[in-house]
Amino acid sequence: MPFTTTGSVTYDTAAYDLLARFAYRPELYFDGWCDVKPTAQSHRGSSVTFYQQSDMAVATTPLTEDVDVSPVAISNTSVTVTPLEYGNATVTTARLDATSHIEIDPLVANVIGYNAGISIDTVAGLAWAAGTNVSYQGAATSRVTVSAGNVLTSAAFRRAFAQLTAANVPKHDGGMYIAMIHPNTAYDLKSETGDLGWRAPQVYGASQAAIANGEIGAYEGFRVIVSPRAPEFINAGVTSTVEVYRSLFFGREAIAKAHWGAGGYGPDPSVVRGEVTDILRRFTPIGWRHAVGYSTFRTDAMRAVESSSSIATNV
Repeated sequence: MPFTTTGSVTYDTAAYDLLARFAYRPELYFDGWCDVKPTAQSHRGSSVTFYQQSDMAVATTPLTEDVDVSPVAISNTSVTVTPLEYGNATVTTARLDATSHIEIDPLVANVIGYNAGISIDTVAGLAWAAGTNVSYQGAATSRVTVSAGNVLTSAAFRRAFAQLTAANVPKHDGGMYIAMIHPNTAYDLKSETGDLGWRAPQVYGASQAAIANGEIGAYEGFRVIVSPRAPEFINAGVTSTVEVYRSLFFGREAIAKAHWGAGGYGPDPSVVRGEVTDILRRFTPIGWRHAVGYSTFRTDAMRAVESSSSIATNV
């Protein structure tokens, strides 16, 4: 009996999943935590200056009946943030659009949008990583003296909470400060033994859900966010094989953000379709641009602790 097979006709083809799966992407935090922004900007300019009004010294000396008070001057300080331009772009071709079995425009738009977000969030992160109120774990006194054993402990949280509270730093919504730590340092925090560590209250408390879920949650007055985007300095410790991690502890008004508000710029990156300028109109450019700047606004509002990790790649 003759059979019509796949060798007789060419109708059978390999099939493809038409869903494009993107690379793993971390959540973006740094730009969103910059809560000092222009609210009454005087005019367009290349930079934005934010003012901080200083208070007068506390007056505790009793007045003398027949002696006038001596006036004192009030003063202020300022922080200037200078936006810079950032951007990226790609160009697709008419042939790609005509022959691809996956829709190219949505794919490119997704990649461009994420590139804008991760790029600007990284720029913002540089300001968060540049804070000067830094302490070091163990016997370390600087980044280059952090050793493999100087891991993050609960005492760092208690110290940062005391420092922020003593400086009258306002808490974020929910009545807590924010802590951002790297997953590698979170491992050491959760591995700490003793009643003063993170784990003991979870084991002996009313609920062990935090351990079951692997979540640090609220701890020592902080809402703890574990993210691989926490500042990390490769091979920066006491030897060339020790990675140093910066854990951030902060309240409100730690970082200021300024942006240009004209010329097509705004508070967020803008996606731009470029002009098609080739003779046969085969090349379609698309990209993003932004003009933004970040700077420390209140040094007292942010504390940092630098440590190593027992599971760091380079230890």
